[in-house]
Amino acid sequence: MRQLCGFAGVLLLGVSCAVTDPVAEPASAPARDAIAELVREELARQKIPGLSLAIVEHGRLVRAEGFGFANLEHLVPAKAETIYQSGSIGKQFTAALVLMLAQDGRFALDDPIARHLPGTPPSWERLTIRQLLQHTSGLADPYAKLDLTREYTEAELLAIDGQLPLLFEPGAKFSYSNMGYHVLGFLCSHVGGAFYGEQLAQRIFAPAGMRTARIISERELVLHRAAGYELEDGQPKNQRWASPSLNTTADGSLYLSVLDFAAWDLSLTRGTPLGAELQAVMREPARLADGTLSPYGCGWSVEPFEGREAISHGGAWQGFTTFYLRLPREELSVIVLTNRAGADPGVIVKRIALQRLEERGSRPGSVTAPR
Repeated sequence: MRQLCGFAGVLLLGVSCAVTDPVAEPASAPARDAIAELVREELARQKIPGLSLAIVEHGRLVRAEGFGFANLEHLVPAKAETIYQSGSIGKQFTAALVLMLAQDGRFALDDPIARHLPGTPPSWERLTIRQLLQHTSGLADPYAKLDLTREYTEAELLAIDGQLPLLFEPGAKFSYSNMGYHVLGFLCSHVGGAFYGEQLAQRIFAPAGMRTARIISERELVLHRAAGYELEDGQPKNQRWASPSLNTTADGSLYLSVLDFAAWDLSLTRGTPLGAELQAVMREPARLADGTLSPYGCGWSVEPFEGREAISHGGAWQGFTTFYLRLPREELSVIVLTNRAGADPGVIVKRIALQRLEERGSRPGSVTAPR
C-alpha cells in the first residue's frame, strides 16, 4: 500500500513527499546523496515549505530538482519546473537589457538619466545611467512611501521617487536602491519602444532558452506556479498581496524556474545573447569617489567566494527568496529558489557550491584584483 507524506511531517522535517513500498526491500543501500541531505537539513532548519535547485558544471546542467512543496494547500511537490518569483535576482536581466540598448546606440552609460527619461526631478540632473546600474546614484528606496495595494502609473512612481532626497552625492558611495532599477525599467520602455518586459522576452529570454521566464501576472494562468509563504508565529501564511503595477517594475518582478536560470547561465558561457564585452561591463565593480571599489557591478554582486572570483545575487519579494552564484573559473553555478519569505537561500547555495568543490578536490584559489 502506498503512503503519502503528511503536511505536518513536511513542515517539521523539511523533506519532500515520497512514495514508499513497505514490502519491497532494496537490493543494496543507495549511495549517499550529500547535496540532498544538506538541502533537507536546511529545509527543516529554516522551515522552508519548498525549493528548487539547479547546478551547472562545465557547461552542462547536471542537476535540477525540487524539494518540499510548491503549494501547501494542495500538497503540490516542488519540481525543477516550478515557477517562483525572482525577487532581485531579476535585476541582472534589467541590467543586461540596459547594456544592450546602450550598445544599440540609444544612449551612453555615462549620460545623465534626465537626458533620456522625461519627468525626472531637477535633483537628478547629475545622476548617470551607470550610477543607477551600480547602486551609486544616491537614490533612496521608495517602499516606505508606497502603498503596496495601490495601482501606480509610471509618472506617479517617478514623482514619489523624486520627492525623496538624495542620500549622498552621486558616485560617492554604494547604497542598494530598488528605486534605481524602477527608473532603469522606465528608461528601457521609453527608449526601446516597448514595455521593458516585452523587450526582455524578445532579446534575452527567448534567445537564451528561458522558456518559462516572464513578468509577474497573478491574473493569468501560469503552469507550475508556486505559492509564496511567510512565517507567522512559526506557522506558514500565504504571501501578502501587492498591486499589479508594483509587480511589473524592473527591480525584479519576474516569474522563472531553475531551468530558466540554468539556461541563462549556460547562455553566458556561450556568449549569446549577452556577449563577452557586455558581461565584462556587468562584472566591473563601481569605482567610488574616494577611489575604492564597490562590491557591485551592473546587476551582479562581484564579491569573491571563498577566495574565488564570483558573481552572485539574492532576491526577496512576496513570500519568495532566491540566490544565484556563478564561479567562472571553476565552471560551477548554483541557483536556489524558495517559497518562504525570510529564508536564506544563499546559505544553501554556498553549502552546495562548497560540497561540489570538495567532491572535486578543489582548493580555494586566488582572485585577480579588478583593474
